[in-house]
Amino acid sequence: MDGYDPFARGSHPVGVQTIEARDAARDRRFPVELWYPAEERHAGEDLSPETRDTFAVPRRPAPREQRAVRDAGAQPGTFPLVLYSHPSGSNRRAATFLATHLASHGYIVAALDHSEIVAPELAAQEAESAEQRAARIEGLIASRVPDLRFLLDAVIARAASSAAVPDVERIGAVGHSFGGWTVLAALDEEPRIGAVVALAPAGGSQPRPGILPVTLAFAWQRDVPTLYVAAELDASIPPSGIVELLDRTPSAKRLVILHAADHLHFMDDVAYEHEAVRAMPFPPALAWLPRAMRPAAELLPEERAHLAVRGLTLAHLDATLKSSIAAQRWLRGDVVAKLAGRGIDAEVRTA
Repeated sequence: MDGYDPFARGSHPVGVQTIEARDAARDRRFPVELWYPAEERHAGEDLSPETRDTFAVPRRPAPREQRAVRDAGAQPGTFPLVLYSHPSGSNRRAATFLATHLASHGYIVAALDHSEIVAPELAAQEAESAEQRAARIEGLIASRVPDLRFLLDAVIARAASSAAVPDVERIGAVGHSFGGWTVLAALDEEPRIGAVVALAPAGGSQPRPGILPVTLAFAWQRDVPTLYVAAELDASIPPSGIVELLDRTPSAKRLVILHAADHLHFMDDVAYEHEAVRAMPFPPALAWLPRAMRPAAELLPEERAHLAVRGLTLAHLDATLKSSIAAQRWLRGDVVAKLAGRGIDAEVRTA
């Protein structure tokens, strides 16, 4: 046994920093979050409630915590870079549980608030007509891949200002829901991305009513190892749509379906987010959604869902971006049994 355990936190303390990046071509300013391996003098500070970072969340009554130290000194070195793309209606800090895990294992992780958050013309308007809404939706969809490519350029451009430098030859992308679609769609235009993890991604040919009508061409002409993770009870994007994407993916691919999970299990504060959606008033096209969602208490507990997503994502990126023999061996083994050993029921498909 080589002792490889992608579920366990890595050896690096984690730092986090917020910067602003201006896209002059589109006249947009993006808040960007960066997670990175921190200097050893910060060891333990990212885990202690007294020293780890807290931040405010829109429409939330209390701040959230993450396992990272705000503005910690960066560990000198060159590290693989992972871009994260958030879901519709969320923000760059949607999955700090995952970003901090990757950073603890020697990755730089970058995420921005997508254009629908920062561009006033893409925000929902009161009493907008059907034509206005359609134009706005078209605009925010069209902004997604340029956002991700801009993020990549911005992080690389600022490399000289940090001791932790992104490795331009080892770049991955992770996205959830609309963000999952974003990272898959980006592969048609962005040759620098070498590995992808799509968490409950949109893009199937038969989206449920009211779900964004996005499509995928799968036009990339190279092998980009792709991991899909789906939720068995996902009311918004059922696994059947992701199986369709798996079948169309033109490179090495794998799908893991987490049993008893729903769409919000890929975010921080699962129960809160899930129940907030169930209590939310929706327009007629989406009125079915809260009724289709089971109560959070009947679903996979957050800690198990997060453990699965952290472990699967890290193993995939280690195997591809770091060419880790141990990670490759772990993925070739019985992944279902490894998840079951952590109390997580799942199934795996490769085609």
